Order: sequence, then C-alpha cells, then structure tokens
Amino acid sequence: MTSQTETSPTETRAFEADVARLLHLMVHSVYSSPDVFLRELISNAADACEKLRQMALTDASLTGGDTLAIEITPDKDAARLIIADNGVGMTREELIENLGTMARSGTEKFRKALEEKDSAEAESGKALIGQFGVGFYSAFMVASEVTVTSRAAGGGEAWRWTSDGSGEFTVAPAEDAPARGTSVELTLREDHKDYADEATIERLVRHHSAHVPVPIKIRTTGEDGAETRELVDGTALWAKPKSEITAEEYTDFYRFTAGAFDEPALTVHARVEGRQEYTCLLFVPSMQPFDLFDPDRKGRLKLYVRRVFITDDADLVPPYLRFVRGLVDSEDLPLNLSREMLQTNPMLTQMKSALTRRLLTEMKKLADTEPETYAKVWDAFGAVMKEGLYEDAERRDELFALARFRTTTQPDGGRKLADYVADMKENQTAIYYAVGDSFDRLTASPHLEGFKARGIEVLLLADPVDAFWVRTALGFDGKPFKSVTQGSADLDQIPLTDQRHVPDEAKASDIATLSALIKQTLGERVSEVKTSTRLATSPACLVASDMGYDRQLEKIVGRQGQGLGAKPILELNPSHPLIKTLSARAATGGAADVVGDTAWLLFGAAQIMDGESPTDSAEFTDKLVTAMAALVRSPAPTDHADSISTEGSEGGESDAG
Repeated sequence: MTSQTETSPTETRAFEADVARLLHLMVHSVYSSPDVFLRELISNAADACEKLRQMALTDASLTGGDTLAIEITPDKDAARLIIADNGVGMTREELIENLGTMARSGTEKFRKALEEKDSAEAESGKALIGQFGVGFYSAFMVASEVTVTSRAAGGGEAWRWTSDGSGEFTVAPAEDAPARGTSVELTLREDHKDYADEATIERLVRHHSAHVPVPIKIRTTGEDGAETRELVDGTALWAKPKSEITAEEYTDFYRFTAGAFDEPALTVHARVEGRQEYTCLLFVPSMQPFDLFDPDRKGRLKLYVRRVFITDDADLVPPYLRFVRGLVDSEDLPLNLSREMLQTNPMLTQMKSALTRRLLTEMKKLADTEPETYAKVWDAFGAVMKEGLYEDAERRDELFALARFRTTTQPDGGRKLADYVADMKENQTAIYYAVGDSFDRLTASPHLEGFKARGIEVLLLADPVDAFWVRTALGFDGKPFKSVTQGSADLDQIPLTDQRHVPDEAKASDIATLSALIKQTLGERVSEVKTSTRLATSPACLVASDMGYDRQLEKIVGRQGQGLGAKPILELNPSHPLIKTLSARAATGGAADVVGDTAWLLFGAAQIMDGESPTDSAEFTDKLVTAMAALVRSPAPTDHADSISTEGSEGGESDAG
C-alpha cells in the first residue's frame, strides 16, 4: 500500500511480502543473540565512513575536513539508543531501496532457514544473520521502532525513514538532521532497555567492534552536562605486531570484517617487504558463507592503500579461494585506483600470486599439523578448491597435496592421493575414479564391482567440477587418472582377491555370438556390445569409449546441448547366470526368440543403474511385464515331476502326457 498527498512529501510504503514475514520471524525466532544488533549497526556505520573516505580521494570537499567517526548515545530514561556516523549518508531513493528491500539476493533462502531453525540450537540464529547480510534488520529484535535520519554527502535534503517492523515504513523530510551522514535511533522494547545502559554499550563495543577502522565514541549526559569519550580509537589491527594480538582479537576482527559468527579455522597475518610492501590479514572460515556458490565467483577481500579503504571488489585471490576473508593494505599502490587499473595493474597481479602461494602453503601446514581442523575446512570448501585443479595448472600439484577424497575403501573421506598411490595393487597402472551426481549412487554403481572384487581402490567424485578437472589433470605422481566408466577396464593382470570364488564364465565363442545378436537388436542405440572385466554381480553396464568423454561428462555437456552424441558401449558379464544361459542358447541357434526382449531389458536396466531413464520407458515397462508374466506362467519344478522324468528315462510308463 502506498499513500501520498500532493501537499506533503511524506510517503508510506509497504515492505515486500517476504520482508514483512522475515521481520516477524527475526523478532520471534532469533532471540538467542540480541547483542548482535549493535555490532551490525556499527559495521554499517563504519562502511559508510569508509565509502566517504574513498570518495574524498577525488573530492576532498565531501568531508569538509571532519574526522570520520561513529557516535553512540544511550538514553536510559527514555529507553532510546542512537548510533550516528558522519559518513557518506543516503538520499531518499537510497533509503527506500536499501531499507525497504531486505537481502535482495537471499531473502527467500534466509526466510526458509529461519523457519526451519531448530529452536534448541542457541547459536543458529546468530549464524543466520551473519550469513545472509540482513544486519540492519536485527535492530527490530530489540527495538519497537527504528528511525533512520540521513543526509547524503555533498548536501541536499535530509530524509527520515521510520518503521515499527510490522509491515510498513514511512519516508519524510527531516528538519533536524546532521550536515552529513546517518543517525539510527532505536526505541527499545521494554525487555531490552538495558541496551541503553552506558556500561552495557561499552562492554558490547569493546567485545564485538574493538577493531573497527573508525573511531567510536560514546556520548552521555551527567550532572556536568553532555560528555563524549572514545571507546575505540580506530587503530588498524593489521598494523599491530602479531605478538601484541590475541587469538580472541583476531576472531573478533574476523567476525567484524566477514559479518560472520564462526571462528576462523586459519589466520594468516603477515607483512611483506621487498619489491612490494603490504600487510595481509586473511582468514579461512570454518563454515560456508552464504555466497560461496555465487555465479560471479568473486573474492571478498578488502583492499586498503595506506589504511585508506579502496574497494572490496579487488581481484586479490583466484576464484577457487573466494571463501577467504580479510584484507590487504598496500604501501605502494596509488590512492586513485580506478576499476580499470584494478584489473590491469601489474602490482596487483604480483600480489595475487604471492597471496595465493602463501594461502596454499599455510593451508598445507594446517593439514599436516591439525588434520582434524583441516578436514572441516575441506568438507566446507573442497568442492570450491577443486575448481583450481581445473583452472590453475601451475598450482595443481599444491592443490593435489591439499585435496582429500572419498573412496571405495575410505567412504567417509580424508583420503590423500599420495596414500592412494602408495597402496596401489601390483600391476595397477592408473588412479581409478568414478564420477556421478551423488555419493550414494556412485557406491551402488555396477562399474565398481570388478574393482571391488580385486581390492582396487576407486575415487568417488560427486561434485560437479569433478567431471572436468580429471580430464585436464594428466595424472599424479606419474599415474594417470582413468574413469571406471570409460574404455577397457584393463583388470586382467590384477587377480581377484579370493581365487576360491572365481566364477565360471560363458565360452568366448558363445558370448561373441550373443553379443552380435544383441548388437543387431539394439542397432544404433549402442556402438558396441562386448564382454566386461569390470562387472562381478550385475549382468550388464554401459561405458564410454576410450575417446571422447566419460559417461558423467557426456551427460553434463549433453544437458547443455553440447554433447558429442557418442553412443555407449554395452558390456556383458560373462559369469552372470543370465548371460551364460543366453550364450549357451545362442551357441545352439536357439536364442533368437528371446534375445529381442532380453536385449532391450538389459539395455534399459543398464541405463537405470547409470542414473538415466530407459530410452523408451513405455516399451521397457511393456517388455518387463511380458517377461514377468512368462515367468509366472512357467510351472516350477517339483520332486514329483523329477521322479516322473526319471522313471520315463528308465523305460517305465509315464502318464506325464
């Protein structure tokens, strides 16, 4: 609903439907951590100051010579709290856009996450706020009404945004507004009046926002009148010596810069001197940020030049390390960096290479010294790091050392390639892998049967990027990667684990005849029909030829309309009872009457086991029902029938007819 008169510029607007619902959920579902609101509002104020500092590089008049700062004014008697900054400010349009449309990229996902949140998980609410970038609205957890007064840098009219979070907000001109910046005034709820207490505010600021790169002051009124004192001096944490910084301070700074609530799994703080001088403070999170799989695949590192914020959009790490948070502060880059210069500056290119090398080195140290901690990092970010195996050939060996895999012998994960190679079977010449869209489907694949029967370990790759990097990676430690669904399995030289249970196989000449009959029946559906060494218990499976893509990659590119249209190979298990029976009948010329339907059923069953639907589902179902009906009609042999048959063979009378 929107109401506006010609005589008054005051305008009332309704939140988007999702926003109104989300506000309700936040107020009633995320009470496990009401302290979070102050950190989020301070973070927004600091960002506004940093933006103005950047704009002032080209127009110094915007700051008017003022020192950028954040001022907090608690009023316990009035149950009111004000957080003000003299940063970039907002226009009327920006107020409406920024505060009337919540978390545009993740509203629905965040709403569902709140609705599904287990109320017993005390920390989950905190994590949800940090992940989805809806920090401003956390104010409604403690406030019955929020008023935002703002004037954009450079002058212009000031505006006031007001809402009680129930579904509407009002925007009107503001007469008593600062010369520049934004003021957020909270009318505190009855049960949250303690947030207007000076001691409470000081405790929260020092705990959550002690390292904001903007001074934070508190303004109080006492017997001697108004008094302002500094809580945080805006000293950059990264500029301090490492010996003077505690682990808790690093964690607080990570949470502030990343908008997160987890603890960093790895902290990298270093000052680099030489051809370039810069300081980096980087954090590897312990849980996935919400934007990890953003299609833009951009990093989230902030770039400073001599403590002046430049951008959070600099290309400082490769896309496969985009989960890393933190900042880089350069002493050498020019302050007037344009977007074009960011993309082409050779100093940034050198910095990116050095940062990437250092991150991979530190992660390798973490993997060696704290394997359990690193296992959590790989579980959270392994699917992204494997993108580097496809994109960054120069660092592929370093990434291989960091990679951990699920395998047929270690299904819970954590398997190193070096350990795989060390445990390879005698006469095994390749690192075998299976690619699929789910781990469960991979473990049930018939393609693994022959490998399991010989005790050969197979990598189980269920991430989308896996189908691509294994094609570009030539191998590891001199051993090539080979798909279990492509080409010949080459398992003849590796004996079965238990020779006592080696199954009998159909005669080679018999199964060759059967293969020819099945190929004739299936026609162009398959490129070839042949025997297999990769099967142990299943009658048949589909594989790809040595040339081209393996089965999973063929499916992926096929869905995008870029497939090669390659026909699969149907492999038969010569030791399976069904195949042996059909082969024997083929040898006597008696299989032609049953091969037709059986061939289609074998082909359809192989497609199903490969994660596909039969080419013609209706025809497959019809032939399956026909086969089942024939089975039901066939009388089961009995002891009586056997005795009749025996008596007849000895010349006695038989009334079987």
